[in-house]
Amino acid sequence: MREKVTITAVKARKQGPKLTMVTAYDAPMAHIVDLAGIDMILVGDSLATAVLGYEDTLPATVDIMIHHSAAVSRAKPASLIVTDMPWLSYHTSTEEAVRNAGRLIREGHAGAVKLEGGRKRLPVVKAILDAEIPVVGHLGLTPQSVHAMGGYRVQGKDSQMARALLDDAVALAEAGIFALVLEGIPDTLAELITSEIAIPTIGIGAGTRCDGQVLVFHDVLGMSDQRLAKFVRQYAHLMDVATAALQQYSADVQAGTFPAESETYHMNNAIIEELRAERAIETGKTSHQIGVDE
Repeated sequence: MREKVTITAVKARKQGPKLTMVTAYDAPMAHIVDLAGIDMILVGDSLATAVLGYEDTLPATVDIMIHHSAAVSRAKPASLIVTDMPWLSYHTSTEEAVRNAGRLIREGHAGAVKLEGGRKRLPVVKAILDAEIPVVGHLGLTPQSVHAMGGYRVQGKDSQMARALLDDAVALAEAGIFALVLEGIPDTLAELITSEIAIPTIGIGAGTRCDGQVLVFHDVLGMSDQRLAKFVRQYAHLMDVATAALQQYSADVQAGTFPAESETYHMNNAIIEELRAERAIETGKTSHQIGVDE
C-alpha cells in the first residue's frame, strides 16, 4: 500500500515529479483512481454533467457535493481528496462560505476544498484558510462563470486578461492556497504563471508546462459519446466495451444460455419432489401438473 498523499507532499512536487489528478464521484471510481496511483482525486462539480445529466455544473449543491465526496472517501484512497465548492456556496458571505467548506470536510470527508475565482474571492479564501481548511484555487475558464463568460471560451488570450490572471494567481498563492488549477488558457501564459508562484499548478487545457494535470474520469476512459473538449485525451473507449457487453448479455438471456449450469443454484431433488407432492394434495393436481402448469 502506498502512503497517503498529503498537502505537504503535493506542495513538495513543485519541482517534480509532475502531479496527477482525476475526478471521481463514488467509491468504485475512487478505488480505480487510487489503484492507478493517481495523486489527487477531485470530487468535481462536473458530476452535475458527468453523472447527473445536467447541461452545466450550476445545479450541483453543497448537499450533492457532500453526498458524492463521502462516497469517494469510503473507498479509503491514498489519493488526496479535493472537493469542489459548488456555485453559490461561497458567493454570498464569508460566514456561509466557511460553513459550507467545513461541511465538505466534516461530512464529505474531503482533505481540501477547491473554489473558482481570483482576487475578488480573496476574502472568502482567507476566511476558509483561517478556519484551517486547505484550499485549491481555480483560474482561467471557470465553469461556474459560464454565463458571465458567454460560454466555455479560452481565457487569457489578450494582454489585459493575461495580466489579470497572472495577478490573480500571485494573489491567491500569497494568500496561502496550496495548489492552483489553470483551465482553458494558452500554454505560454500557464508557463509564466507556473514560474511566478511557489505552489504547484494543475493544468486542464493549459499545456504541458504546469506542475500537473487533471482530467475527468469519464473523459479519460471514454465513457461518453458526446463531443469532447480539445484538451481531452481518451485512453480507453469503455462505452463501446460496455455497450457490447450488455448487448451480449441481452442476447444470452433471449437464447436461454444465461444463466449457465455453473451459474445456477441447486437443491436436493427429493425435497423439490416432496414440495410438489404437497402442492398436488393442496390443489388437487398431480405432482406432474404442479411442475408444468404452475
